[in-house]
Amino acid sequence: MPKQKSHRGLAKRIKVTATGKVMRGHAFTGHLKANKTTKQNRQLSGETTVSASDMKRIKHLI
Repeated sequence: MPKQKSHRGLAKRIKVTATGKVMRGHAFTGHLKANKTTKQNRQLSGETTVSASDMKRIKHLI
């Protein structure tokens, strides 16, 4: 049976750390940043971990 291919759309959006955590970017950062407060833009920058409830589904895709 051949290996299952990784979901390339998801693989471009996440990265796995050395300890196995899955990091993702925040939502609401694509556009219209001028309408958001400076605090909101600052807190949405950077990455965060994927929630535990989504971990099994995401690990299966990558």
